[in-house]
Amino acid sequence: MCDVCFVGFSKSLFIPFSGSLLLESKINPNTAYQKQQDTLIVWSEAENYDLALSFQEKAGCDEIWEKICQVQGKDPSVEVTQDLIESEEEHIEEMPETSPLIDLPTCELNKLEEIADLVTSVLSSPIRREKLALALENEGYIKKLLQLFQVCENLENTEGLHHLYEIIRGILFLNKATLFEVMFSDECIMDVVGCLEYDPSLAQPKRHREFLTKTAKFKEVIPITDSELRQKIHQTYRVQYIQDIILPTPSVFEENFLSTLTSFIFFNKVEIVSMLQEDEKFLSEVFAQLTDEATDDDKRCELVNFFKEFCAFSQTLQPQNRDAFFKTLAKLGILPALEIVMGMDDLQVRSAATDIFSYLVEFSPSMVREFVMQEAQQSDDDILLINVVIEQMICDTDPELGGAVQLMGLLRTLIDPENMLATANKTEKSEFLNFFYNHCMHVLTAPLLANTSEDKCEKDAVVGSTKSNTICPDNYQTAQLLALILELLTFCVEHHTYHIKNYIMNKDLLRRVLVLMNSKHTFLALCALRFMRRIIGLKDEFYNRYITKGNLFEPVINALLDNGTRYNLLNSAVIELFEFIRVEDIKSLIAHIVENFYNALESIEYVQTFKGLKTKYEQEKDRQSQKLNSVPSILRSNRFRRDARALEEDEEMWFNEDEEEEGEAVVPPVEKSKQEDDFPDSYEKFMETKKAKESEDKENLPKRTSAGGFKFTFSHSASAANGANGANSKSVAAQTSPASSNGSSSKSTALSPAVPAPKGSLVGLVDYPDDEDDDEEEETSPRKRPRLGS
Repeated sequence: MCDVCFVGFSKSLFIPFSGSLLLESKINPNTAYQKQQDTLIVWSEAENYDLALSFQEKAGCDEIWEKICQVQGKDPSVEVTQDLIESEEEHIEEMPETSPLIDLPTCELNKLEEIADLVTSVLSSPIRREKLALALENEGYIKKLLQLFQVCENLENTEGLHHLYEIIRGILFLNKATLFEVMFSDECIMDVVGCLEYDPSLAQPKRHREFLTKTAKFKEVIPITDSELRQKIHQTYRVQYIQDIILPTPSVFEENFLSTLTSFIFFNKVEIVSMLQEDEKFLSEVFAQLTDEATDDDKRCELVNFFKEFCAFSQTLQPQNRDAFFKTLAKLGILPALEIVMGMDDLQVRSAATDIFSYLVEFSPSMVREFVMQEAQQSDDDILLINVVIEQMICDTDPELGGAVQLMGLLRTLIDPENMLATANKTEKSEFLNFFYNHCMHVLTAPLLANTSEDKCEKDAVVGSTKSNTICPDNYQTAQLLALILELLTFCVEHHTYHIKNYIMNKDLLRRVLVLMNSKHTFLALCALRFMRRIIGLKDEFYNRYITKGNLFEPVINALLDNGTRYNLLNSAVIELFEFIRVEDIKSLIAHIVENFYNALESIEYVQTFKGLKTKYEQEKDRQSQKLNSVPSILRSNRFRRDARALEEDEEMWFNEDEEEEGEAVVPPVEKSKQEDDFPDSYEKFMETKKAKESEDKENLPKRTSAGGFKFTFSHSASAANGANGANSKSVAAQTSPASSNGSSSKSTALSPAVPAPKGSLVGLVDYPDDEDDDEEEETSPRKRPRLGS
């Protein structure tokens, strides 16, 4: 809301908080003021100077309007203060088109001021603009004006040159294509540019003609023999220069005055693209030089920039014409050519090639996918187009990774199943995703795996980090790159079901990602958490089993405890993760969390999430107990044995088969949960024998934080994770005893089960080293044996 103060016959607009004068305008008795929409007052000053006064409230507008009407002696109920002037304007606009044209003054030096006033005065009336345009066109007036410009410039007649600037600018604002054809012809365009150099508001004239004739150079990557095409390219460049550089940004009242000028440029570009596309000899020569190893770097850079501009011009084409354009480029070999130039060292060339690639992906991702799959049958993985794109993303030298962000968006488009085609004899989705995960995924995840490797973590820990035994790089650019990769992987989790599940479990990828929870860059820790959240959001029991077996909630809870009492985005995101598990009642995860981490989390009372998890756990435990009591005792004392060697032969069979379905109705879930307590002992004996040298690294005893909670040590190695579900689940229960905190060099003594196995249980389960994961998977199956320890 602004304050308007009146002093005599002047009104001044003040900014309340500064008290400075923003506008002072005299209320002229003959000026037409108009009130619009109850909160806007508009009027014109000088020859072509429009003003508007806007109010937040109607009351303020009414108050000022009354004062204006009082000065002009008008009734405040009117919406226009000068009815007579408006009526005259309406009368002019209602004149029939057959009425005589506007009489133009003779084209002489002493008439330039009169001509300028005439051109400026008609801009507010569409009918008068039309009549003036017809008069200028019929009498060849523009060429006469440009002859006067040369005379004024030779005589150094500054006043005349200023008038010519107003005249030519006004003619451009007439918005007539027929006049543009004359003004932008080879004969006239440089004189038009010359007139526009002499802006009266500038102390010295600009030197636009010097720039266009001497500085700007027209580069022909391949000589253009068509003279009409050459002329059209020159004209388009110069007219674009006039619009973008010479003419000032149009005001709100002038924004529609140059619409025809924009259309003129648009249709010129369409014509250029069509003429080039039809000249197959020209394009073939361009592609030949682009892919020729003998072509020098400067020439190749010019060729790539030509194609970049060529593709940019193609965006002006109609859809069907644009389809034909890109199909022509594909037929000529644009994709193999891009593969070569995107791998070059020249940053400018790579950037231009990336822009061209983006045009192709946006036009037809299927075309690009088809090319790379055909290419995979003939080439090594390292030189595949998609791998070249991924490597460019990884190696982006920009500190802000601007190019990497663009390439990541293109990759996402290529791997998005939503734009993949499915026909009767061909399923693009399955074919391409098989290709991508077999040939490209390892390139994409290489930086992630390299920066979260055990060797790197141990090396970083030696340097002096206060984190546990895993640390991620503190380099900001590397952190940004890892965040981009995680964003793409999160997209894969959401849209690729089978393929990404295979990859995550085969590579133990989630464990590696959760190492990044230790990053000092909160955005990277949040990316890692988001990745886990998407996995849990699928509510897939294979994923749930993988998480509980690997004890993968541990780094998340460590991050929550390290965050302390700070109420920030990381805190909220972790709480939301556990709240989702509670609301969705994911029983296997609830049991795992409560049994392993409730002692560390029960002190968090500012939300009811963890108490709610405990409640859900106890309710499920009661239901299982009631179910157990209804089963005959003879069945409670027996169990089926399974030969571990009979489990799946490969990972794919493991995902698609559920061997544990048999016997589910016979063996009560609670009984198997109790048998699980016997499993860690035999498993730990095997692990001690196999990994004696790593015993010092496996002291995963929880540590109490300064806030009084617990801190768990996150073991990075995949082998330690395999026994986490059986062993680490006991470590939390053992914390309640002071003796357990004394420490021990042997993990097997520190992590002894807190609850002894019942007498009726059997321990005769054989462990086979090659199938240790399978045995434990069977023992910890969430559907059959929720971990409901007493």
